[in-house]
Amino acid sequence: MKTRDFPGRGNQLNVLGGPLLTCSDRPLTGFFRDGCCNTADDDFGSHTVCVVLTAEFLEFSKARGNDLSTPRPEYGFDGLQPGQRWCLCAARWLEAYQAGMAPQVALNSTNQAALEIVPLAALKQCAVDLH
Repeated sequence: MKTRDFPGRGNQLNVLGGPLLTCSDRPLTGFFRDGCCNTADDDFGSHTVCVVLTAEFLEFSKARGNDLSTPRPEYGFDGLQPGQRWCLCAARWLEAYQAGMAPQVALNSTNQAALEIVPLAALKQCAVDLH
């Protein structure tokens, strides 16, 4: 897929400037359901932040109208559980961060496109892979 702002899938970079690593294969995540937080112009939600889900965040998201924990078999969606990784919409992560409910972030698996919405400093505060 060719886009205006982003190189093809598999060639996108993470927020640290390195190659974008896999976020999760189980559950299979990403806008393209390819396991990575790849994005394109038609990804209006910017599913670019690789998070480690928590029960608190799942409740927060459900209360905001995006229920990620309830299975939806008609869409092949088993529902998400705490501890799983997921490519989250950047704006939802920022909203949770501002409310003190942000899940941790895997920076090496978070697309640099997230930086159009979320400050790198905020992501680093919640990083699981920053040494």
